Amino acid sequence: MPELTIPTGRLHSSWLAARDEWTPGAHQDGAGLRLAPEAGLDDPEVFSAWVEKLRQQSDSSVALGEGHVHATHWWIVEDDTYLGAIDLRHRLNAFLLDAGGHIGYSIRPSARRRGLATWALGAVLPEARAMGLGRVLVTCDDDNAGSARSIERNGGVLEDVRTTKAGIKRRYWIAL
Repeated sequence: MPELTIPTGRLHSSWLAARDEWTPGAHQDGAGLRLAPEAGLDDPEVFSAWVEKLRQQSDSSVALGEGHVHATHWWIVEDDTYLGAIDLRHRLNAFLLDAGGHIGYSIRPSARRRGLATWALGAVLPEARAMGLGRVLVTCDDDNAGSARSIERNGGVLEDVRTTKAGIKRRYWIAL
């Protein structure tokens, strides 16, 4: 049975195996890779420092750089195997309102088509409600039918499909 866990250094080798399944440079929404150093995640100490950055991003007392918002990160894990990531952005900035949404997620290629994205999104919605959000924006690439189904299965109502800086996005709102 999968579970959501706070990022942890103990999953380093499993995370590396998952990373190697992705096309180099592929975007992994919700994974917080923009906070990672350009290189070096193979090193356990560098990896642990990145994990700590992910954890700190949820702390509203920690100042973030221009254009960044606080977010809570979880890893989707089963039997100590990293399967993917999901994050909940605490508020929307202009980019997130247009293209990124409140919640981002990605599933490692070998773990897809198991309903993990649908499950993880459903598991994070109560966290958003507890944070005081009345609704959340969730987006996906226009050609990502699997992600669109995951969002719709969690109550997502399509607002529009638009061209953004991040490509053509389907934008859904989920009432909490």
